[in-house]
Amino acid sequence: MEVHGAVGKPLTLIVRDEQGHIVQMDSAMPLAKAEKQPLGMERLREQLGRLGGTPFKLGELKNLLAGEVLLPISELNRLRREVVTALEQQRSKPKRWTLNERGMRNAECGTAGGASSGGNANAKLIILVRNLAQLEAALKAGVETVYCEFENPKKYRDAVAAIRALTEPSRPEIFVAPPRIFKTGEEWMLEQVRSCEADGYLVRNYDHLNFFAGDRRVGDFSLNIANHFSADYFKNKFGLERVTASYDLNFQQLEALLQGAPPDWFEITIHQHMPMFHMEHCVFCAFLSSGTNYTNCGRPCDQHDVKLRDRVGMEHPLKADVGCRNTVFNALAQTGAEYVERLLALGVRNFRIEFLNETPERVDQTISKYRQLLRGEISGTHLWRELRLMNQLGVTRGQMAGARV
Repeated sequence: MEVHGAVGKPLTLIVRDEQGHIVQMDSAMPLAKAEKQPLGMERLREQLGRLGGTPFKLGELKNLLAGEVLLPISELNRLRREVVTALEQQRSKPKRWTLNERGMRNAECGTAGGASSGGNANAKLIILVRNLAQLEAALKAGVETVYCEFENPKKYRDAVAAIRALTEPSRPEIFVAPPRIFKTGEEWMLEQVRSCEADGYLVRNYDHLNFFAGDRRVGDFSLNIANHFSADYFKNKFGLERVTASYDLNFQQLEALLQGAPPDWFEITIHQHMPMFHMEHCVFCAFLSSGTNYTNCGRPCDQHDVKLRDRVGMEHPLKADVGCRNTVFNALAQTGAEYVERLLALGVRNFRIEFLNETPERVDQTISKYRQLLRGEISGTHLWRELRLMNQLGVTRGQMAGARV
């Protein structure tokens, strides 16, 4: 706060908050010459610092009053309340963004069918792999950024070593993922992840944000970033390089998110086996071991692939993490390939492909097809039909179901 004024003139109060908002307001009556008890620093701080019940507290106070002046305490209190109200109104307004006219024109001129009218040379594929064989296939394909999410974090060291052995021009960045679920007392898991000395980390929850503070970090979909407020919070408060848009968004909602915040903040997952649910119960230990927990089960999850067959015969892959929590994934991979052209027009440049149990040959084929898509050589429809994928972006198509793109 800054306080200005002189005898015969109103008291001017200027307030700045940490977000850069500024409010300036004058008193309704002029300052009088003080015969006793003038407005000094102590009295000003006592009256202006009464901010209980508001989201503020008084930081720096500058007294720039000229001479010994006086203002009724009731007027000083009124001025403080009105300034706070005006500041809260400013903070409640949505942020203003610059309209990208070029992006809007591109979106309006997008084609509806056939091969896309043109790709984008700056678009980047980010590949998530879940075993060393998939990693090797991704490296042979020449990817620029790779995420590793292994069941056993001890193998992250092998992954990092494989990438560091490559020559510098062709060496991709490697980010590794800690277990999605974290409980008090499980810091040893995060220490194990960090010990591989990867380039960065794919963070999934608040504990990850704090533990890996100071490291390079990308926010995963489980942070549930579904609007521009949460995107701004995680991107700027925690200094994340990128954030992953929530899987709960259909395309219409995702489009609104990308128009409400800078698109280069975001990473869009356009290919994945959707995680269906997590559970504390370990199927591997219960059915493939005589043990009772990780200390005596022999870790059958390291040797066996397990799938759960549903009532219609679909077999859904099951994965365990280092904490023995299990995740069931959808049997069929899904793709948002049909929306890629629109996403490019909106300014998106970072697209993620997540593999689950695909063979190295399938990994290579899939990466090749998505590169063709980003270059504008094939259409999204061609891609999902050739790879036999589920044509869906996120958990549900929502209001976009049946819409032509």
